[in-house]
Amino acid sequence: MKPSLALSLLLLTGALGFHDASARVRNVTDPDAPRSLPEQGPVSVRWQDPAQFSEIRYSHNRYESKRGDWVERLAQHVRKYATPRLAPGERLDIDITDIELAGDYEPWRGIEFQDTRFIREIYPPRITLNFTRTGPNGEVIAQGERKLVDHGFMMGSGTAGLGSDSLRYEKAMLQQWLARELPKPQQR
Repeated sequence: MKPSLALSLLLLTGALGFHDASARVRNVTDPDAPRSLPEQGPVSVRWQDPAQFSEIRYSHNRYESKRGDWVERLAQHVRKYATPRLAPGERLDIDITDIELAGDYEPWRGIEFQDTRFIREIYPPRITLNFTRTGPNGEVIAQGERKLVDHGFMMGSGTAGLGSDSLRYEKAMLQQWLARELPKPQQR
């Protein structure tokens, strides 16, 4: 085979979508996708099967809703924000049971907008989670289920410092919950 023909075939296979399996887009519902953060420090975060999350079950574009690693990114944000808010020896275990991201797809707008997430007041971010906070001796300090919804997410007051992060509304809502649930140790 001539070098120019081999190069043409290589370019054609890429253009037709024949890619190496390692180059494919990761979905939060992949069987090998994590369902928890690795054990590290005083904050443990795990989550249910994202295929059962409202974000995917009720989406107007399930394909786009599955894409990426957004569940893991939210879990990492919770860990990062919660860790310094715990007193020495305390633990926080969080189990995320449902997520619905801010915005939604509106397929009725036409094919050119099928992959566009529209951010509107009628699509607020929602996260449901269970948590247990324990003290140094293992005693339960607080526990329960929280259904977080931020109807004022478009006001932007809590998104300062999150820039144009695609998960800024969800991260801000989680930060606000953690600030209420876990006042910093010196403020207690």
